[in-house]
Amino acid sequence: MNSEIRAIEPKNLWNKFADLNAVPRPSKKEERVIAFMKDFGESLGLVTKIDKVGNVLIKKPATPGMEDRKTVVMQSHLDMVHQKNSDTDFDFDNQGIEMYIDGDWVRAKGTTLGADNGLGVATIMAILEANDITHPAIEALFTIDEETGMTGAMGLEGGWLDGEILLNLDTEEDDEIGVGCAGGVDVTATRKYNKESVPEGKSGYTISITGLNGGHSGMDIHKGLGNANKIMNRLLFDGFENFGLQISEIRGGSLRNAIPRESFTSIVVDTVQAKAFEFEIEELSKTIKAEFSVTEPDLNIEVTAADLPSDVMELGVQEGILKALYAAHNGVYTMSASISDLVETSNNIAKVTIGGGDITIECLTRSSVESSKQDLTNKLRATFELTGCEVTTSGDYPGWAPNMDSPVLKVLDELYQKLNGEKAHVAACHAGLECGILGQNYPNMDMISFGPTILGAHSPDERASISSVQKYWKFVKEILKEIPKK
Repeated sequence: MNSEIRAIEPKNLWNKFADLNAVPRPSKKEERVIAFMKDFGESLGLVTKIDKVGNVLIKKPATPGMEDRKTVVMQSHLDMVHQKNSDTDFDFDNQGIEMYIDGDWVRAKGTTLGADNGLGVATIMAILEANDITHPAIEALFTIDEETGMTGAMGLEGGWLDGEILLNLDTEEDDEIGVGCAGGVDVTATRKYNKESVPEGKSGYTISITGLNGGHSGMDIHKGLGNANKIMNRLLFDGFENFGLQISEIRGGSLRNAIPRESFTSIVVDTVQAKAFEFEIEELSKTIKAEFSVTEPDLNIEVTAADLPSDVMELGVQEGILKALYAAHNGVYTMSASISDLVETSNNIAKVTIGGGDITIECLTRSSVESSKQDLTNKLRATFELTGCEVTTSGDYPGWAPNMDSPVLKVLDELYQKLNGEKAHVAACHAGLECGILGQNYPNMDMISFGPTILGAHSPDERASISSVQKYWKFVKEILKEIPKK
């Protein structure tokens, strides 16, 4: 299946992407891909290092005539988001990604594609291997765990890199040059509850929400997409208010940085009210589907009679949690006052896990303004603490402040216009990029981000444009020729 991918131009890039996608590389389980990159660098006879956290550095000398140019750090992350459709049988820990061509797009069969950030990694690999590409001295930096905490970038020590310019290849629109990004923090609410036996006279049901688009919790947060956890909570809140619904279990969402696409719950209601409950939930489902008819045309809500569960939540805790989830902010919080159309601060209620006496609610809060990030974090903390949860924060990482006077920005801006006959869109983004973190230990490094067009990142709808990759590859090669002198 992946043989057709290897025939796409530029073949050297797509072949490296196919090689990479054959290696399982979930975040926090990068041992195999680290070994893969180490073997790759050493097979080329290049200096290859691995630091204490697992980042890989491969150094390639300048080509003849380019020795007087500044050393360039080319950087991408090795890990990928693992998401699949509920009806897809796939083992991310042991299988390579199965890809296919769909018109101008490369897709995966029912899973994420790994173009984020595998195309960046493959680009750097192709340049390291090539003998016919002009370039200055290159330090190829492959970081780990970008998608679930950026611990690779955080663990990179000062002094490991000599480069003066960093090209981050993790932007997902080919007409955009990235000059800034949001920081983020994980906000997690937990608490215990008493399990209770299912009372007499109850009927069991399962409720499932599927078919949502999902997507990147930063880049797609402004699109009005459905959040499975918020939709499920709306149904449960209505059932509790009108029919005394009791919850046994909730499993919603899967990754902190992905807008949740699916949620599943097990509940009970009074048997005497079962038919009325079914009618009410069907009518509310129609209303919700109508609200999302444009942005989520494939939204599916199913309510199915089921065996009684073994236990349910105590009602006092259940009421508090349902109200807290209703009140907790999800989506855009503020827009930037200084950069047009940029989301400044947002929150994604990413995962809701309830069952067996434990409640865990996981959020990812993003902002390009540190004080606004703290404000929303406090709002979430207050919301969940009011219902008895313990709230913790972790994985806090800084944003990347734009430098509009950047010399490398001038190079890319002029080159893009020369190659394409139009100006690039110079912008900050609401996603988290590693540039802000890397800049803490390398404050004088001139940084820029760009990449090919990738849509649907962090979801099984992820796809990469073939024509865009061709455009981007030409851009990369021209950039390397124009790196300023030392």
